[in-house]
Amino acid sequence: MTHDDTENQPAQLALAVQLPDDETFASFYPGDNAQLITALKDAAIGQNDDLLYFWGQEGSGRSHLLHAACAELDDEEGQTAAYISLDTYHSMSPHILDGMEQQALVCLDNLDAIAGIDMWERAVFNFFNRSRERGIGSLVISAINAPRHLGLALPDLASRLDWGVAYQLKPLDDEGKLSALQLRSELRGFKLPTDVGRFLLNRLSRDMSTLLAALDLLDNASFQAKRKLSIPFAKEVLGF
Repeated sequence: MTHDDTENQPAQLALAVQLPDDETFASFYPGDNAQLITALKDAAIGQNDDLLYFWGQEGSGRSHLLHAACAELDDEEGQTAAYISLDTYHSMSPHILDGMEQQALVCLDNLDAIAGIDMWERAVFNFFNRSRERGIGSLVISAINAPRHLGLALPDLASRLDWGVAYQLKPLDDEGKLSALQLRSELRGFKLPTDVGRFLLNRLSRDMSTLLAALDLLDNASFQAKRKLSIPFAKEVLGF
């Protein structure tokens, strides 16, 4: 294995393990986030500043958008992308960032998870500097809050994060969540009646991960039972 192969290996591993194939821009209901989505698409093809930072509350779709950006990358010219979720830092070494600046696109998710952890903050800081020096490729970072409110212990890292373009991922209201569920159901080849969608919103936690998990469960149950989705059927499947 050559030195270059060794450096590329962590990025390939991170990409292969993490990316779900149904989390694309087409399956993300934009709501009031059209500008952010455009910026992410530009980042995927290298047509923006070298750092894009966005933040949003838990369950708002940050990971979905980062997966979508990686999926958008055109690899016809041998370009590669890497996605790393830092909330799993305990199972990784900071050295996973070594050589990552060679990637056309790097997406770091859940930066808030490593706030206050010196070796990880320094690893991200050093990687950021190497990326800027190289001047090739895009870096997209997401977290639960704006850079100055993450509780980072390394002041230089917080200031570096302010250098790029920043967006707040705006959460969907209930109508937006209903539209997002219906969009996902259409992409999966079935119809979610509006009354069933409203029932889910009224009876379940309103975070999108819970709602989408319920939608998947109903889809599978409907297919197996060969029954259309209805409120009585949803109650039966979900145990209400």
